[in-house]
Amino acid sequence: MGSSGYVRWFKDIRLEDVPLVGGKTASLGELYSALSLQDIHVPNGFALTASAYRDALTQAGVWDKLRELLAGLDKRRLSDLAKRAAAARAIVYAATDLDDIRRQVTEGYHRLEREYGANVAVAVRSSATAEDLPTASFAGQHESFLNIRGARELFDACRRCFASLFTERAISYRVDNGFDHFKVALSVAVMKMVRSDLAASGVIFTLDTESGFRDVVFVTGSYGLGENIVQGTVDPDEFYVHKPTFNSGHRVVLSRRLGSKQVRMVYARGHKSTRNVDTSLADRKRFCISDRDVLELARCAIAVETHYSKKAGTPTPMDVEWAKDGSDGALYIIQARPETVASRRKPESLESYNLKSSGKIIATGRAVGEKIAAGKVRLVRSGRDLKAFQPGEVLVAPATSPDWEPVMKLAAAIVTDRGGRTCHAAIVARELGVPAVVGAEDFTRRAKTGMPVTVSCAEGDIGHVYEGSIPFEVVSVAVDTLQKPRTEIMVNLGNPEIAFKTAMMPNDGVGLARMEFVINQHIGIHPMALARPEQVKSASDRRTIRQITGGYDKPSDFFVERLSEGIGTIAAAFHPRPVIVRLSDFKTNEYAKLLGGADFEPHEANPMLGFRGAARYAHPAYAEGFALECAALDRVRAVMGLSNLKIMIPFCRRVDEARKVIEAMAKHGLKRGERGLEIFMMCEIPNNVILIDQFAKLFDGFSIGSNDLTQLTLGVDRDSDIVAFDFDERDPGMLEMLTMAVNGAKRNHRHVGICGEAPANYPEIARFLAGLGIDSISVNPSSLLRTIDIVRRAEQTTPKSIAAG
Repeated sequence: MGSSGYVRWFKDIRLEDVPLVGGKTASLGELYSALSLQDIHVPNGFALTASAYRDALTQAGVWDKLRELLAGLDKRRLSDLAKRAAAARAIVYAATDLDDIRRQVTEGYHRLEREYGANVAVAVRSSATAEDLPTASFAGQHESFLNIRGARELFDACRRCFASLFTERAISYRVDNGFDHFKVALSVAVMKMVRSDLAASGVIFTLDTESGFRDVVFVTGSYGLGENIVQGTVDPDEFYVHKPTFNSGHRVVLSRRLGSKQVRMVYARGHKSTRNVDTSLADRKRFCISDRDVLELARCAIAVETHYSKKAGTPTPMDVEWAKDGSDGALYIIQARPETVASRRKPESLESYNLKSSGKIIATGRAVGEKIAAGKVRLVRSGRDLKAFQPGEVLVAPATSPDWEPVMKLAAAIVTDRGGRTCHAAIVARELGVPAVVGAEDFTRRAKTGMPVTVSCAEGDIGHVYEGSIPFEVVSVAVDTLQKPRTEIMVNLGNPEIAFKTAMMPNDGVGLARMEFVINQHIGIHPMALARPEQVKSASDRRTIRQITGGYDKPSDFFVERLSEGIGTIAAAFHPRPVIVRLSDFKTNEYAKLLGGADFEPHEANPMLGFRGAARYAHPAYAEGFALECAALDRVRAVMGLSNLKIMIPFCRRVDEARKVIEAMAKHGLKRGERGLEIFMMCEIPNNVILIDQFAKLFDGFSIGSNDLTQLTLGVDRDSDIVAFDFDERDPGMLEMLTMAVNGAKRNHRHVGICGEAPANYPEIARFLAGLGIDSISVNPSSLLRTIDIVRRAEQTTPKSIAAG
C-alpha cells in the first residue's frame, strides 16, 4: 500500500489490509462488517494503516538511526532504557510529520464531521502487529488518546500514537517475547467517541479470568470512559452470565458484585482531553448498567467469540471492550482481541495451593490467580521507588503502571489499593503467574516496607493479605498419570467463589453444596428477619437491614436473589454434572448470630440435637424462612435453567417428618419428579439407617453424613475435645451402620454416597466403602486429588476387615 491511500474506513477494511485492534486474528474493520450483520453496534471511524508508519520512516531515512539507538540495549538498566525510548519516540514523531498523512487524516476527520457534526470527538487507538496475538498480550503497551477534537489535534495524536511503538514498556515487552523491533508495525484507529462519559463502559471476557473456566461470560463495568478500569483507578461492578443456559434460552444474570466505582472519567475542557470526577454516593450504591444491558453485552461477546473461533478453527476466548452511549442509549463494542493468558493454560500437572494454618488478615481485595506467596513488603508510591525493589518482595502500591512491568515480574506478589480483575495490575500479574490482590482499599497507608506478609489468592474471589509468613503447601499431580476410579468422586463445596476453579479439577459433581455458607457469607441476615423485618426488635438492626436491602422491592427479594446466585454459581460451574444442595442446616445458636437472628431463635441447652434440619422447615417458627429457601432454589432450576441441581434434606428424624417437608417443598414449586427434580436425604441419624426401606419410598437417593452418624451411633459429642478419642468412624459399630446404609439404599435401587472426610482421612474406610459398592464419595476440594488416588488403589485390592486404631 503506497502513499496514495493510508486511510481505510472500518466498513471497507478487509482482514489482510491492516492489523487493526487484535493483530491478524481480530481486525476491527473485519469485526465491524461481520458483526453489524448481527445487530451489534460498532463505532464508525477509519484506520491510518501501518503503511503510513513504514513509508514515513523510510522517507525520513531514520531506520538505521533507530537500529543504532537500540543496539546493545539492556532493558534491566531502567534509566538507559528510558533515555533510548524517549529518543526513539522523538525520531518517529518527527518522521511522521508528512503533508500526505496530514491531508488524509484531515479529510477523514472532515468526513466524520459531516456525519456527526462539527468538532466531533474521536478516540485515537493503537494496534501493532505484535499486540494482542493469540500467544502474547500485554496491557497498555502503546498509547491511546480520548476526546480528541479538530483535525490539527487529531494529526498530532496520530503521530504520538505511532511514536508510542517505542515506549519503555513496549520495548521491554518485545525483548521478552522475542519480537524484532523493526518487524513490528503500528496502525492507528480513529473512531467516533461513544459518549460513555454520560453512561458507562467496561471490559468483557468470554471466560473466567482467574480459573480459565470457559462456560461463563465475565462482564465488568464502571461509570464514564473506560480508561479507569484498564488503569485500575476504580473497583468496577462485576457480572457473570452462564453460556450454556444462556444459549438454551435462559437469559438471566448468574451472579453480580457491586464495585465501589470511586471516580468516573469525563470530557475535560482546555488542553486536557479527559478528567476524573468523584462518583456520587447514590451512583456508587447502584450498578452502572441494568441486567438487560449485561445480557445484551453477553450476547455480543458470545457472538464475537463464535465468529473468531470459527475463523481460527479452534475455540478462541475473547477480551472485548464495550461502551454505553449516554446520548442514544446504545451499547457499542469498541475492541475485540483474543484472551491470551487463562485460555492458554494447559497444565501438565494440577496444582492446588493451601494454607497450612490461619493468621491475622490485614487486607482484603479481589484475588488474581490462585496461588499463595510470602515475602517482605516494598511500598511503591511512584516510579522513583522502583529502584530499591528487590526480587522476591511483595510490591504494594496504590495502583501499577505499564512501565513497571520489568519490576513486577520480580515480585513474589502484588497488592494494590485500587482496581478490579481487569485492571493493568491484574492482567500483568495473571500473565506473569504472580498472585495479586487488587482493590485492597487503603492498604498502602498501613503497610510498611520490610514487614513480612503472606498473600493468598487460593481462597476464592476474595484475596487475603495475612500478617507474617504463614506456611502453605502446593499439591501437584501429573495429569497424564491420574486415573479415575470406578466410584464417583465428588466434592463438598459451600463457597461459590472457588466453584469455577474446583469444577475444572477431575470430579463427578458436587455431593454436598452447603447452603448455610452462602447465607452466612453472602447474605448475613436471618431469613425470618427478611420475611418479617417489622419483628426485628433492635432499631439499629432494622436500619442496617433497610440499608442492605434498599435496592429491592422487598427485603425477602434480597435473600432470594443472593441465595439463588450463590447456589446457581455452583450449579453452573459443574453443569451438567449433578450438584446436590443441602437445605440450610444451621443450629439455633448459629442462626441467632445472623443479623436479626436473636429475635427468631429459641435458646437451647443442646442445639446439636435441637431445632435443626427438617424439623424447622414445616414448623410455623421458620415456615416463611423455608419458603424463601425454596423460592431461591426454584429460581436456580426454573429461571436460570440449572436443572442439574438436586435438593437434599438434612437431619430428618422420622418418616412422617420427611413427608411433611416434601409436601411443603411441593407447595413452593419444588415437586419431586417435576422437571426432573430429585430429592435426596442425609442419612445421618441411626433411625435413617434402621428405616431406610421406608425412607427410600420418599427419596431418590441418600448421602451418608458420617460426622453426625458417628456422633449419634457412638454417643460422642463431636465438638468435645475431652472425648475426641472416642470419635472414630472405623469403630465396628459404625462400619455396621455404613454397611446397612449402603446395602439398604442399593436394595431399593437408590443412589447412595458419603459426604464426610473419613474416606480421605482413612484409606481403609475408602477401601471398605468401595468393597460395599458405594456409588459416590464426596470430599473437600483440598482432599480431592488424594482421595481419587486412595479410592482407585482401594478398588484394586480385596476389602479387608478394619480394626479401629
